[in-house]
Amino acid sequence: MTAEGEATEDEALVGGMVNAGAVFRRGSLVERPAPRTARALHAHFLALKAHGFDAAPTPVGLTADGRERLTFIPGDVALPPFPRWVMTETALRSVGGVLRRLHEASAAVAVDTGVEWPRDLADPEGGTMLCHNDVCPDNVVFRDGRAAALIDFDLAAPGRPLWDVAMTARYWIPMLDPASAAALYPAGLDAPARLRILADSYGLSPQQRAELPGVIEQATASCRAFVADRVADGDPTYTRVLAERGGWQRWDRIQEWLAAHCELFTAALLK
Repeated sequence: MTAEGEATEDEALVGGMVNAGAVFRRGSLVERPAPRTARALHAHFLALKAHGFDAAPTPVGLTADGRERLTFIPGDVALPPFPRWVMTETALRSVGGVLRRLHEASAAVAVDTGVEWPRDLADPEGGTMLCHNDVCPDNVVFRDGRAAALIDFDLAAPGRPLWDVAMTARYWIPMLDPASAAALYPAGLDAPARLRILADSYGLSPQQRAELPGVIEQATASCRAFVADRVADGDPTYTRVLAERGGWQRWDRIQEWLAAHCELFTAALLK
């Protein structure tokens, strides 16, 4: 559910991979394909608002043909290749702050254990708090250069807060080798320094900082498996993107780069 800038009446919202071309703004509402967990997510959104978190869409309802209606959140959403304005230190700090606010509210909301939450990008260790799991630039609404809201909770599932931070770091630092980063991100981003900024803005404890590089490696492996499953199923979108971005050699390169720089990242986080 993404758009660049404020959409007009009855306009298709651009962006995303799974729901590309199927998300529309109609007045003050967004209509999009409903995830199978939509009813539980809608209840979660309302509970989050009751606990003071207003940086997510408000659910309006479900249609008979399997779509959901949510309030439209005005602002700017960056689409790849990502512009420099969304990669500023101010933007990064604001993302860490919004994620911390989400987790503080989510910690007070019981997870519905009767729901079959998606396991695609979920924390393999599980958890008692619902994590977003996909806080990429495409899923953050900005105003005046600062994160104002999170959208597209389709992959939300129970997990550890640190898992959500690791997933977020993958996209916002980014935790990619230089060749992979150059394809989607502005040049000159200092990964160790940005990782420290994210940890500071979120408020990670010393123990969490020490664990974060390892959890990022674990999250990267999960993302690779996510892509592999879709390619094995013949998904044309993921098959095309895999080929366009360097195939499995790119994933090998990313994982090798993360392992080789683990001590550097840990030092930056703990200094």
